[in-house]
Amino acid sequence: MALYTSDSKDRVREAVDFVELVSARTELRRAGPARYEGLCPFHDERSPSFGIDPTQKVYYCFGCQASGDVFTFVQETEGVDFKGALELLAERYGVELQREEEDPGELERRRGRERLLGLLDRTTGYYERYLWESTEARRAREYLQERGLEEASLREFRVGYAPSAWDRVMLASRRGGYSNREIYDAGLVQRSQQNGQLYDRFRSRIMFPLTDIRGRVLGFGARATGEEQRPKYLNTSDNDVYHKGLHLYGANLARAHAARAGQVILCEGYTDTIALHQAGMRNAVGLMGTALTGDQVGELARMAQTVLLALDADSAGQEAMLRASTLAEKRKLELRVVPLPEGTDPADLLQREGREAMEAAVARSVPFVRFRVERTLDRGDHSSPEGRDRMIEELRPVFATLAPSAMRMELVRIVSGRLELSESLAEQLLAGRGRREASGTAGAGRNGAGGRVAGLPRREEAERAFLALCIASPEQGAQALSSLDVDEHFDSELLRRAARWLREGSLLEPFAGPPGGGRLDEDPELQRLLAELVVEAGREESHAAMLEVQRLQLELARVDRQIQRARRQESGEVGTLAERRAGLKREFDTAYGQALEQTGEREG
Repeated sequence: MALYTSDSKDRVREAVDFVELVSARTELRRAGPARYEGLCPFHDERSPSFGIDPTQKVYYCFGCQASGDVFTFVQETEGVDFKGALELLAERYGVELQREEEDPGELERRRGRERLLGLLDRTTGYYERYLWESTEARRAREYLQERGLEEASLREFRVGYAPSAWDRVMLASRRGGYSNREIYDAGLVQRSQQNGQLYDRFRSRIMFPLTDIRGRVLGFGARATGEEQRPKYLNTSDNDVYHKGLHLYGANLARAHAARAGQVILCEGYTDTIALHQAGMRNAVGLMGTALTGDQVGELARMAQTVLLALDADSAGQEAMLRASTLAEKRKLELRVVPLPEGTDPADLLQREGREAMEAAVARSVPFVRFRVERTLDRGDHSSPEGRDRMIEELRPVFATLAPSAMRMELVRIVSGRLELSESLAEQLLAGRGRREASGTAGAGRNGAGGRVAGLPRREEAERAFLALCIASPEQGAQALSSLDVDEHFDSELLRRAARWLREGSLLEPFAGPPGGGRLDEDPELQRLLAELVVEAGREESHAAMLEVQRLQLELARVDRQIQRARRQESGEVGTLAERRAGLKREFDTAYGQALEQTGEREG
């Protein structure tokens, strides 16, 4: 894989506005001179435990322990590797990347892919011009207008039209310097089974460019304009650039809007997506003409935690919802179903009744579990006891996932009313075997504990607090660190590594490390801890007095360990050490009182 120079990475990191970057995923508020905090974008929580340091450009969550820097944040939220994160940020902040020397084979493959992407972008521009400028595309323009789509919205999505001639794109691409092999590999032509001749794959069709999250065209979805054309929709076949089921239509335009809204609307068609964006519902994406895949669910999860299913109210749309539910369970996504009139898609509703009707439908969205219960009851046989039993059997796994809650009570009430059962009997029948299944998974969560790391020893908390205060007060912190014996004053091996790293490096730049020292990316555990310490250091104004309190606390812990060792060895030093501890305790009490006075926190 091609690598970029270290200087390129540094320039990208410097260019990033970290507050702006993170704010697209969660609302931040200032919580200290060098700290912003908000709800964690990586796990569900009601009170903020996620913080960032905008100067050091690192983040840490005290709830789920997610941590990292600008590149890690983009990797986790966008689902890309480090190289992809670097390229995304460089593109966003206008930084030109310089490459290291790369393997000749890799260089050839990269350049080949870049040429294919360039050809696809060039062809998209050709299709766009042909839609708006040619007489042949008049029928296509009329169709799009009938669907209520305006020119500005169509241009934003780069919608175009493929001419009817069998070789127009092929010849234009050749004139642009592309070989037959490249045109074929980009999916723009196909080979005749009769004589092997190449001809344009897309002809007399409305062209919807299919892009990745960066907006680069990878392929096309093409809609027929004549009743005699088959199939109605024709997509680019899988090739070196385009892979069916990996992306969502319009995700590059919807991503930031979905992150800010905390919701993403999923619809089926290209025109549905464009119509929703045109109506101001900019957090909408489409399925790109494919069945929902695990990769697409992953992309939805990176955009927002709530997915609003605005799929057609036909059997295919409802089956898509069921598949979405199965895939979303693994991603902890909240699925809600937007009720649409039967036989109506979002574009239809917007065209007939306007934006207010679509917004009202979104506002009436119901949790997927309720949709599934009502769907089962609507489709089931109510005329016989056997039919009602089959519905209970079908609903049992649904209720097995529901903990005792108001939602469960309401759904039991719905089932009991529709099946003419008492609520107690309905609850008993719906629990059945599912109750035992649910008990096996009850309480399974991300970490099983909120707040800071569960079970963290008190002495380790003190060591972490001391190092965070050293970072908050670099000058006094350097003096305090140099006065300690790392092996004696730190009980945790990880915190010893951190203390050495900070003491031998710079407290002003905690991630820089000692001159000529090791690489931080080779010690991810230390890297994660430093992120936590930097974020914690920005929480409050620095106070030298509190730093002295923490230093004395480490000294007390050290003496306590010495006393324990002396007792085990039946040494005569216990008395001397006890006197030393008593003196330290008096110093600690005095320092603590002074710290409280300085910070205005004295009790009473």
